[in-house]
Amino acid sequence: MFSRLLASDLKEAGFNVSSARCGDSAMEMIEDYAPDLLMTERSLSGVSGIELTRKLKARTSTRQLPILMLATNSDHVDLARALETGADDFVHKPVSAIELVARARALLRRAKPTTVGERLEYEDIVVEMETLRAFRGGQLLKLGPTEFNILATFVEKPGRVWSRDQLLDVVWGPNTYIDPRTVDVHVGRLRKTLRAHGDGDPFRTIRGAGYALG
Repeated sequence: MFSRLLASDLKEAGFNVSSARCGDSAMEMIEDYAPDLLMTERSLSGVSGIELTRKLKARTSTRQLPILMLATNSDHVDLARALETGADDFVHKPVSAIELVARARALLRRAKPTTVGERLEYEDIVVEMETLRAFRGGQLLKLGPTEFNILATFVEKPGRVWSRDQLLDVVWGPNTYIDPRTVDVHVGRLRKTLRAHGDGDPFRTIRGAGYALG
């Protein structure tokens, strides 16, 4: 029932919607149709939403696919787990149609940056806006769309201190309904990737203010 209502709300908002009954069929559908966005529940029959997300983010062909995870409880452990596996956003059911559509549109905006053909650089970090690829020390970084856009935001203005609210506005878009702690999870994931491909952590955490690159 919930999935039918969700599909109806999205169709009313102008989205083309395809539905899958379980995680396994969702994987097949994604391979066949290459959607622009995936909405999945944390609990699915067969392959769980968490495992589905992990598999999609591990594949080159689907790594950039924006994923919105839905769950039935407000446990922040679930939130952290969903984001750590690669989900780009997280909402608790029940969710209003207005919020759901806003989140979907924000994810789609982030997955397709309007800046084209621009190459951003800071020390050994390179961000290619046209190809949606980022490198450190010449090594390709495996980033989801959220981490990519966060990195591009910092590299464009190295040294600037960004608060959580500012990053939410720039990366997720204004008037979106996202817990500010989501920023910490994504920045932490980005820092981990950068440390694995270079010498040290290029980010600074400014207590009570936010984050800065360099």
